[in-house]
Amino acid sequence: MAVKIRLRRLGYKKHPIYRVVVADSRSPRDGAVIDEIGSYDPNQNPSFFKVDEEAAKKWLGNGAQPTETVAKLLKQAGIEK
Repeated sequence: MAVKIRLRRLGYKKHPIYRVVVADSRSPRDGAVIDEIGSYDPNQNPSFFKVDEEAAKKWLGNGAQPTETVAKLLKQAGIEK
């Protein structure tokens, strides 16, 4: 099973809020998730990003692949593979 760390969209029309989740790569964007590890709000100035570092490192260590956007956010937070 290929596991991805990606964003799950919440919020209302034209005002997205995202949750950083760990999910099977075959599931839909807002479908079933394995674990929820953080949140991201691009509407605030500066944008708000909060992630559970221990959980993120655990999933990266277990082979989960972050999407491009999540990889950039994790890099800004100081979390690397």
